[in-house]
Order: sequence, then C-alpha cells, then structure tokens
Amino acid sequence: MKTVVTNKKARFQYHLMDSYEAGIELVGTEVKSLRLGGASLIDAYCKIENGEIFLLECNISQYTHGNVWNHEPRRKRRLLMHRKEILRLDQKIKEKGLTIIPLRIYFNERGKAKVEISLAKGKRLFDKREDIAKRDVERRMRQRTDL
Repeated sequence: MKTVVTNKKARFQYHLMDSYEAGIELVGTEVKSLRLGGASLIDAYCKIENGEIFLLECNISQYTHGNVWNHEPRRKRRLLMHRKEILRLDQKIKEKGLTIIPLRIYFNERGKAKVEISLAKGKRLFDKREDIAKRDVERRMRQRTDL
C-alpha cells in the first residue's frame, strides 16, 4: 500500500475509536494528482447527508497538466461504503456526539484510492497536556537507555 497523505494532528486532537476503510469517488485529474502526492487532510472531516457520506474540506491540489478538465481542489467528495456501515456511523454520531475524521488517504494493492476514517471525540486541553507529558517521559526514558 502506498500512503499518499496522513492526518498527523488527528491522534493529538481526538480520542480515536473505531476506524473504517472507504473508497473515494474521484475524477481523473484527482487520481493523477494523488499519485503525485498532492493532497492535504488539514481541517478535513466527514458528514452524512441523505444516507451518503461525504469528505469535506480535503484539499487535492490541481493536476499540473490538467488544463480545461481540471477539478476544484476543495470540492465535496462522496465516500463509498456499505449502507449498513453508514447507518451505524450515523447512529453513533447522533447518540454520543462524535465526529468522523479522515486519518489517511492511500492506494491499496489493486491501485484503488481509499480513505481510512475514524470515529473520534475531541480532546480537552488537559488531555492534550497529559499526552505531551507522557511523550516527554518516554523520550527521557529512551535517552537514558541509549547511554
């Protein structure tokens, strides 16, 4: 699998729960741009509308050789999942106040573009501080064992 882009801040800003794999409905120039690594998941999220799930605010840059048929970089992209999975996600979002965020975009072994999405709950400031403190302690422990 070739990873195109990862959402590095997601693990710091959210408590991640369940993760799912979804296909993306793309146009030709978007696929070519993804193969060149031109994507960003900063501020990206997913939303369920009318029984379909969409990826919003994901920036796939325009293909350099795409002239007239180029795509809009921040357009709304439909994700491809089974209806039962979408309904299950919709119920969890409504019950617990969770959100769906994309973790990474990658190409699988068959060359299909996929998105790994996850149910997430936002961390509070003190949770983030605890994570930073744990990382510092682990870093110091590793430095001491290396000596």
